[in-house]
Amino acid sequence: MAILITGGAGFIGSHFVRRMIKHNHVVVLDKLTYAGNLENLRGIREDRELSGYFKFYKGDICNQELVDHIMSTEKIDVIVNFAAETHVDRSILSAGTFIDTDIKGVFVLLEASRRYTIKKFIQISTDEVYGTAFHDAFKETDSLNPSNPYAASKAGGDRLAFAYWNTYKLPIIITRASNNYGPYQHPEKFIPLFITNAIEGLKLPLYGDGRQERDWIHVEDHCAAIDFIIENGKDGEVYNIGGGNEKQNIDTALFILNVLAKDKGMIENVKDREGHDRRYALDCTKLKSLGWKPQIDFEEGLRDTIKWYEENEQWWKQIKNDEFMKYYETQYSHRFAGKN
Repeated sequence: MAILITGGAGFIGSHFVRRMIKHNHVVVLDKLTYAGNLENLRGIREDRELSGYFKFYKGDICNQELVDHIMSTEKIDVIVNFAAETHVDRSILSAGTFIDTDIKGVFVLLEASRRYTIKKFIQISTDEVYGTAFHDAFKETDSLNPSNPYAASKAGGDRLAFAYWNTYKLPIIITRASNNYGPYQHPEKFIPLFITNAIEGLKLPLYGDGRQERDWIHVEDHCAAIDFIIENGKDGEVYNIGGGNEKQNIDTALFILNVLAKDKGMIENVKDREGHDRRYALDCTKLKSLGWKPQIDFEEGLRDTIKWYEENEQWWKQIKNDEFMKYYETQYSHRFAGKN
């Protein structure tokens, strides 16, 4: 198949590229914002055997002309849309780009899909569209109640994709995954931020009381689920993808420090994030009934992830540059000063 993977130079997208290129012609479209990194694809681009099955385009999914060019030139069979603005903290600071990419960009891809014959369109959504799970884990049929600009923008793209299935019968499937972790994740996110800060001897800024609960899934399990859904999922359906690893943030932080042999005093509770959801939890019975289940144990996967960041300091130190530290100062300095 010819697969268009948007956002394929990002964290999850690059892992999916490495998985799918073994048996397919893979085309990547990535804007290469701060979160997109060609270093994530270096092994593929330098491998002569694999490079023949790989094509990269730098550009925006909102660019209709470019998307049409790729669809017609590369004869795309499947679209997997990872392209998104994804960091909640940044959406609180500035929501405009999230609306553009996460809703308008989805619209452009959907319209292109109407003009060209595709076999499958996978819209990558998130568990955050459900909002806080106060009681039972969320099922795919539960109402969406996003509580921050990022989650709202993803909910918009999610429902727009469904509308194109319902109205035009495009072969669309929507996935909603829990929090991902693993190698190549941008150090603005919780786990890599805490790992790299601990390595550097910096404080670990833990929001509020640190008792927020997250379900973690290793990025390789997530990618395996998407691959499985392309082959086995039903058009017009939504599938939750969870790891079954609900952990409080404080416990995850303490685990990281323990593995790195660092003192727990490095954790500093800071003022909580605005609109911070208390708990995310997914019921994945629907997908598991088709035969998929996660394979990677959380503690084992997190140990391997910590080891990867220890062994790849050059990768993340290039990212934690002056621009990153300016963002970090904007995001956290007042929280350290005005903690709960």
